[in-house]
Amino acid sequence: MPVRPLGRTGVRVSILGFGCGSRFMAYKEEEKAVAAIQRALELGVTYFDTAASYGKGVSEEWVGKALAGRRDVFLVTKVSQRKADEAMRTIETSLKKLGRNPDLIHIHSLTTAEDLAAIEAPDGVLKLLYRLRDQKVCRFVGVTCHSDPVVLKTMLERHELDCVQMALNAAMASVAEGQARAAAAQAQPGATFEELVLPVALRKKMGVTAMKVFGQDKLSGLAPAEMLVRYTMSLPVACAVIGMPQLEHLEANARLAYGFQPLSREQMEELRRKLAPQRALLERFFRQHADA
Repeated sequence: MPVRPLGRTGVRVSILGFGCGSRFMAYKEEEKAVAAIQRALELGVTYFDTAASYGKGVSEEWVGKALAGRRDVFLVTKVSQRKADEAMRTIETSLKKLGRNPDLIHIHSLTTAEDLAAIEAPDGVLKLLYRLRDQKVCRFVGVTCHSDPVVLKTMLERHELDCVQMALNAAMASVAEGQARAAAAQAQPGATFEELVLPVALRKKMGVTAMKVFGQDKLSGLAPAEMLVRYTMSLPVACAVIGMPQLEHLEANARLAYGFQPLSREQMEELRRKLAPQRALLERFFRQHADA
């Protein structure tokens, strides 16, 4: 499977990442979930994305069992708590469930300016993650966001994070081009993750991963699944993290990754225009969506 550099981390990861959130929990049984991860490994997937909150910890348990003894994969988990002491208790539990130290710990789901202030506080989670990185508990630290591009841009500009994961799909992208697109990004209100945040992350050489490729299934059926995945993989990201609740989804996405051909500029523009009517709906949905 093709791999790409994860920003300045020095790591290369598969362009298809295995999302272990709500779609992963759809396997319902540990045996089936573990088998899905093991099949992903056989297919060449190296990026596995879980969180302490997924399935109330069950996801981390299943991921830990499936990846036991594997050190040739890139393992990501996330912490939702904003206070350092609460976050540390969660991370200690995550380490036990995973059976190893994660490569990357994300601050999970940045939302508002007030949320950012809590993260940045003297007793906040950001300082804790910096300390854990220094102590080699994890190799890298980052943040995820699907709610507000302006707040995420602010955080990336203020702090030295290694990685970022953001909502990147063809519907949540501006249909403007050229100078109009640049002006929209500078204006900020109404700007998208793609036009406002992605350039900042790339300028700082961060490892960028994409999520919400299907808009939490709200784009399913509105465009071919292959085109939605190819759109996101055609962006300057390390990998597209996708929840794949059935093995046939995994097989199909792996085949796409093996033979990946980036969309042309014209194809990307056409897909953005086609899905533009969904943008406002998706943005409203993701402002309230709890990623658990």
